[in-house]
Amino acid sequence: MPTMMIILTKIILTKVILTKIGRTLRNENTPTMGQMGRSLSKLCDYLVLTKPEVNLLILMTTSAGYYLGLAGPFHISGLLNTLIGTLLVASGTATLNQWMERVWDGQMRRTAGRPIPSGRVNSGEALLFGVALSAAGGLYLALLVNRLSSLLAISTLLTYLLIYTPLKRRTPLCTLLGAIPGAMPTLIGWAGASAHVNLHAMFLFAVLFLWQFPHFLAIALMYREDYQRAGYRMLPRFDLDSHFTRVEIVIFTCVLVAVTLLPPATSARPVYFGAMLLAGGFLLHHSLRLAASTSRVLASRLLHASVIYLPVVLTIIALAKH
Repeated sequence: MPTMMIILTKIILTKVILTKIGRTLRNENTPTMGQMGRSLSKLCDYLVLTKPEVNLLILMTTSAGYYLGLAGPFHISGLLNTLIGTLLVASGTATLNQWMERVWDGQMRRTAGRPIPSGRVNSGEALLFGVALSAAGGLYLALLVNRLSSLLAISTLLTYLLIYTPLKRRTPLCTLLGAIPGAMPTLIGWAGASAHVNLHAMFLFAVLFLWQFPHFLAIALMYREDYQRAGYRMLPRFDLDSHFTRVEIVIFTCVLVAVTLLPPATSARPVYFGAMLLAGGFLLHHSLRLAASTSRVLASRLLHASVIYLPVVLTIIALAKH
C-alpha cells in the first residue's frame, strides 16, 4: 500500500506540473515561443485528452483491487504492469469519449476549452491517438498481465463508449448504466493479481458502483444548465426542483454505507465496523445537507466529500485484509 501511494503521488505531481506548463505556454503563444514550446504545449494538450484527474481515481481503485485480490507474495512488477495497461486503456477511452462528444463539448462552458472543441487538437489526430492508446493497453494487459484483465479492460471501454456515452443524450438512466464500467477498474486490478474474479471482488465492485451516484449526481446538479445547453439528459426532466435527485443521492448513500458495513472475515471486525461508520457518517452528513437545500455550494461540498471518502474506505478495506 505505501508503494501504491508513492506511485499515485508522483502521477498527481506530474499532472499538475504538465498542466501548468501547458497553460503557461498557451498564454505565451507568440512567435518568440519557438518550436520546442509549441511542441510541449501540444504534448500537454494530448495529456489533457487522457483526463489525468479521472485516471488518478481509476489507478487508485485498480490498485486496491490488485492488493485485495493478491493471494501470494507481492511483486511490484505485477502491480506496475496492471496499472500501466489499465492507464493506457483508460486514457484511450477518455480520448475517444471526447472525440465522440466534441460537438456538444463546444456548447458547454466547462468543456468548451478542451483540446478538440477549442481546435488545439485535430479531431482526426485525437481519434488515432485514442485508438492507439486503447489497443496498446489491451495488448499490454494480455501479454504482460493476463487475458482476463485485458478482457475486462476492453469490455469497460466498449460499454463506456457504446452504451454510456450515447445514452447521456437519451435518458437519465445513463448514470446507472455508466456506473458499471465506472466500477470495473476494481475487477481489472483483482484479475491482474489473481487471474480470476470472485464474490470478494464483487463486494469491492459494489462499493465503487454505489459510490458513483452521490459523486456524479452532485456534478449533474452543479452543472445542470450547462448539460441542458448541450442536450445531455443527466437529470430527469420532471425533477425541476431537483428534489427527486437529492432524495436519490441520500438513498444511494445509505445503501453504500450499509454495503461497506458488511463484516469482513477478520479479527479486527469492531475496528473495521467503527471506521466504516465514521466514514459513512461523514458522507451521509453531506448528502443530508444537500437533500435539505438546492444550493450548488452544498452539491460541490458533497462532491469533494465523496472524493475524500473513497480512498478512506478503500484503505479501511485494505487494512482489514489480514
